[in-house]
Amino acid sequence: MADTSGRGRALVVGLGIAGLATALRLRRVGWEPVLIERAPERRSSGYFVMLFGTGVTSARRLDVLEAIGNRSSPALASYEVDRAGRRTPGLSPAGLPGKPRVLMRGDIEQALFSELPDDVEIRYATVPTQITQDDSGAEVTLRNTASGDTVTERFDLVVGADGMRSTVRELVFGPQRYLHPLNYMIGATVADGPVEGFGLNDGVVLAEPGRSVWAFAFRDHGPGLLFSYRTNDIDAEFGQPAIESIRAAFGPQRPGRLLENLFTAFDNAPEHLFDSVNQVRMPRWHRGRVVLVGDSAWCLTLYSGMGASSAIAGGELLGTLLRRHSADIPGALRAWEARMRPFIHKEQSGVLAMRTLFTPHDRREQFRRTLMIRLMRNRVTGPAMGRIIDMSNKEFDVAAV
Repeated sequence: MADTSGRGRALVVGLGIAGLATALRLRRVGWEPVLIERAPERRSSGYFVMLFGTGVTSARRLDVLEAIGNRSSPALASYEVDRAGRRTPGLSPAGLPGKPRVLMRGDIEQALFSELPDDVEIRYATVPTQITQDDSGAEVTLRNTASGDTVTERFDLVVGADGMRSTVRELVFGPQRYLHPLNYMIGATVADGPVEGFGLNDGVVLAEPGRSVWAFAFRDHGPGLLFSYRTNDIDAEFGQPAIESIRAAFGPQRPGRLLENLFTAFDNAPEHLFDSVNQVRMPRWHRGRVVLVGDSAWCLTLYSGMGASSAIAGGELLGTLLRRHSADIPGALRAWEARMRPFIHKEQSGVLAMRTLFTPHDRREQFRRTLMIRLMRNRVTGPAMGRIIDMSNKEFDVAAV
């Protein structure tokens, strides 16, 4: 039940997982959140994500865990394949230490959105264009991108949850180079049926030096597809249609039937994500009455597997500490960052090991990856390998304060 005593008005920028979790928790502790979203409507896309213990714990406290569900199943399997279609047993994401929930991003967003009370205001096609602060609040100029109309309003708190290329971050923290490219690209979508020659419960991984493609199995839906590859020129990758860049990255060898079918599935999908892989690294995530949450603050990258979990945990903890420090918003933000930063730092530091698992950089990493998978599949050595690649931190309860 929400606290109705009232503690302030907050602008939450971004209708993704971080923004929704933050708004929901703020509303529960008596704040009046106003959500704005650049897009003209809610996104319907829902690519593959995992929810580890950190996210599960926070989702449970937000009363959305049951609605989020779980698309995993003991029947899910994964196979390592080559271009000729030869297969060997692989490592299913659902079989990682900690047994993460296998989901689509939309599963989490829909659960959080549905739990928002009807009186929470949401404005679509709206972006911030200016933010000025004093000791007691922030003046924010908002522009409707459809009509061009602008309005300036006052808020006690501004939460930037607007993603890796955050507008809030640029307006408040400046245009410094907080984005740190890993020199990799990803292309993601969801297929409408299983990979040819495989069952609905079968995941498929084709990993070569500098490139890979994953088909993540769901128990009740076509697989999530993820192309991942190394590049020396990120800008050039955006200079042509995504499928052409992806095809070129997997050349010049002939793709073979299996890879060609995956190319076709990506190209025929009604929507997809195609982007460079970057971490966001900042010396601090708050300034005055403005705070960044989720990818806008730390962007752990898809390779970490912790983007959704850290977004939920960050938003939930922020509301908790604002309630605890109700008379001292700057103090609440300092306490929140002090609690979140060690957790995020550890996850960012472990991305290399996880990236190797997703996409080996070269032949040496490919050999290490093969050995890693064999050890993780082994009942004796698997738990130890999980600790080596930092799985224990994925079960950390950041909100246990």
